[in-house]
Amino acid sequence: YRGDARTGAMWIFGTFCDEFCVATRLYLKLDLAPSRETLLHFCEQIRRAFPGMNRFRRRSDGAIVLDEEEREQSGRRYLRIGGNALRFAQFSPPAREVVAQFGRVVLTQAPVHLSLSDLDYQNMEVMYAFDLEYAGNHDELVAETLLGDNPLVAAVMGGQRRIIECQPCIGVALESEDLSTHAYIDIRGRTSMFEIRSGEYEPQPLTVYLTLRRDLRTAPSDLLRTHQELLELGEEYAASRVIPHVVRPL
Repeated sequence: YRGDARTGAMWIFGTFCDEFCVATRLYLKLDLAPSRETLLHFCEQIRRAFPGMNRFRRRSDGAIVLDEEEREQSGRRYLRIGGNALRFAQFSPPAREVVAQFGRVVLTQAPVHLSLSDLDYQNMEVMYAFDLEYAGNHDELVAETLLGDNPLVAAVMGGQRRIIECQPCIGVALESEDLSTHAYIDIRGRTSMFEIRSGEYEPQPLTVYLTLRRDLRTAPSDLLRTHQELLELGEEYAASRVIPHVVRPL
């Protein structure tokens, strides 16, 4: 990113990948079951704040989605209400403050209209997703680029063997007495066995996920403060660790 993270400086994360997205998920202990009236009023408040979010629909799994048209992919926002989670995200956001503004509206309105309580909060996640389009064996690329001479790879390779699965995930507990805040890096490819057998590959996104998670059962549950802190942690990790050590090599 440009400038100091504390200033809400402009992000350039999107220049390192084909698509960049920041998503937030608030997991609850109980399933969401708002009334028709309160659900519509909640979505109307979000639409008033972000007029482009005017596409309202129910998914096959029963979740309610409010989002912007697909053709407006750059900067497009979506909100999803269903099951035991509230999810919202923005594609190609220009800065942390833009994501934080969206979060402030959603997380201020949601407790009122969806009858949320801190007794119900499970955890909050902020996920930074980097899509890298690649026509080839995603698993092989990840193994060769990031693992190299790793003993685990050496244990299975040799002869005519081909890598068909390599989607590493690693998590760490960040410095805190109760170990309530975690960071995860997860790499997921989309190569099929048919493509490996045929040698014909379609361009598909290989995704690097950086997820910051806080357990709200033990940590303070001020949603706005938690969201802001996770966004700041994600920005720092993405700029100093994930981009130089994972995204750029891939």
